[in-house]
Amino acid sequence: MALYEIKVHYQRQTGEDTPGKVKETYIVEGINCSDVENRLLRELKPFISGDHEVVSCKQVRIYDIFPKEDGHFWFQARVELITIDGDKEIRRVVSVLIQDVSIAEALKNLNIQLSAIDFELISLTKSPIMDVINAAK
Repeated sequence: MALYEIKVHYQRQTGEDTPGKVKETYIVEGINCSDVENRLLRELKPFISGDHEVVSCKQVRIYDIFPKEDGHFWFQARVELITIDGDKEIRRVVSVLIQDVSIAEALKNLNIQLSAIDFELISLTKSPIMDVINAAK
């Protein structure tokens, strides 16, 4: 299965009298865009209180995902993995998602998760991703 970034706009009850329009981004595991769209809409159904629109769906390459139970935000790291093949050094740039409470904690978590791998951090930024939905859900 592949990972897809899917952006959706919908009416959501925000606690006030009238629902508000929200724009959210999700990472969803699935077979194709139709599959992940259906899966995401099933997950969001209890929160949608009006029209909804899937704005975009595209397959993304993510090397690994590190969820954290008490993490409030998703951070995206670009890292360069360094491996040695014989006498040749091979460098490959990949994206990693880390869920945590702050960028400082995400950096600590990333260093722990990748401690067995030689890597260089290129960037670490807060991501607009609301959640990662695996096929098992």
